[in-house]
Amino acid sequence: MKKLSREEVLHVAHLARINLEEDEIERYSKDLGKLLEDIDKIKDIKGYDDDMMISPVEYNTELRPDKEGKMLDYKVAIKNAPHATGNFVEVPVMLNE
Repeated sequence: MKKLSREEVLHVAHLARINLEEDEIERYSKDLGKLLEDIDKIKDIKGYDDDMMISPVEYNTELRPDKEGKMLDYKVAIKNAPHATGNFVEVPVMLNE
């Protein structure tokens, strides 16, 4: 079984922004090594490429044609908004100050 070094585990923990205890470092060293070995096994499969299908079922989805429709009147649109002022819809502020 492949085993990651202590420095590699601490580097991954730093990237993930997590703090590890001493016993966790040893456990993750083994677990991450096992995960990397499993990934290498997948890479070694003959015929494995980016064109490989995920699902054995082929879906033939028919999409409706795009058609231009009528624009909503602003009174109808604002009627469904939770908060509105005049012709504008009020939304919560999403900026960090």
